[in-house]
Amino acid sequence: MARIAGVTIPSEKQIQIALTYIYGIGPKFAGSILAAAKVEPTTRVKDLTEAEEQRIRDIIDTNYTVEGDLQRLVKNNIKRLEEISSYRGIRHKDGLPVRGQRTRTNAKTRKGKGVAVGGTQKKAASKT
Repeated sequence: MARIAGVTIPSEKQIQIALTYIYGIGPKFAGSILAAAKVEPTTRVKDLTEAEEQRIRDIIDTNYTVEGDLQRLVKNNIKRLEEISSYRGIRHKDGLPVRGQRTRTNAKTRKGKGVAVGGTQKKAASKT
């Protein structure tokens, strides 16, 4: 099991897929990292040499913002938007879609499960 950028990546997977387990590295960045490190993308993680692992680590450390630093950066950007009360910041605060999606329907992931409005049903007669 190799550790890159503080993440233990799975040893049975190909290196191009395993790199995407690191927050901030998707398929495109994984390909460009491997090209810069001169590593075959279909190589399994367990078959990497120590030198190849080190080259990948160095490239990620110098050229990419990943994991905790990236999460902190994103969180600070959202916090800044909320503090200046921009439209996007208000949408983040209210838990609504930020990028112009409709909310009358199809906003369940952002808004959550609908809450029924009370007082619409007749109350059942209670036994005394």
